[in-house]
Amino acid sequence: MKPCHLFFALLIWIALSARSQAQIVTDRPDQTESSLVVPKGALQIEAGLLTEHQDLFDDFSSIKESFPTILFRYGISNKFELRLVSEYVSSRNGGRDNSVEGFGDTQIGFKWNIKGQESGKTQIGFMSHLVLPTGSAFHSNKALGVINKLAISQDLAEDFSWGLNVGYDYLPFEEMDSKGNITYSLAIGHGINDKVGIFIEPYGELEELEEFVFNVDAGITYLINPNFQLDFSLGTGVTHNMNFMSIGFSWLILKK
Repeated sequence: MKPCHLFFALLIWIALSARSQAQIVTDRPDQTESSLVVPKGALQIEAGLLTEHQDLFDDFSSIKESFPTILFRYGISNKFELRLVSEYVSSRNGGRDNSVEGFGDTQIGFKWNIKGQESGKTQIGFMSHLVLPTGSAFHSNKALGVINKLAISQDLAEDFSWGLNVGYDYLPFEEMDSKGNITYSLAIGHGINDKVGIFIEPYGELEELEEFVFNVDAGITYLINPNFQLDFSLGTGVTHNMNFMSIGFSWLILKK
């Protein structure tokens, strides 16, 4: 059994054997963005280390390491937050000593909680990022792009919750023609106790509105205190050869 399959099986076993409630609301480590925003005047920092391996074509593979990737979220009101994403990337062809390092493109944007901050009710949010071509030569698309997601979520009985994202990304490379990508994700989360939560999530995209890409990931979170949370996740491709591992934290800094 592959390590990622063993990890998924372990999380499912934990979910079936425990009950309770956990965690602060974050946009990591899963791919699904929460429909909720951070409180007014609060700053939330979500950062992590990511390593990803992908077979692209024939015998060519790539290894990408982000150290770190950082999301800053600041609450303008109880319904609206501003967002900033930055990452430092190292990439290389598999097994070769040809690492290229530099900053990726910066993202600035917002999230709007359209409906519901109350637990137990359906919550709807919308997130939009503008991708600026600020990255280094080998880690930039060299053109403006946009990332948009509609987020829907709900808390269920027995400390389960679900979150659904449907979106459209337009990320052209060097201003070349692009149809964009339709993205999707569905995260199922479970609070094990007051400290530990788990999730499993199918996600992917319709790349260039033509090629269907399907992945699955799973992870675990641990609440150190009411405002600081650690996380770990693994993911793998189903329709293509990809795997990743991520570890990180989320820190909520409330307005005094």
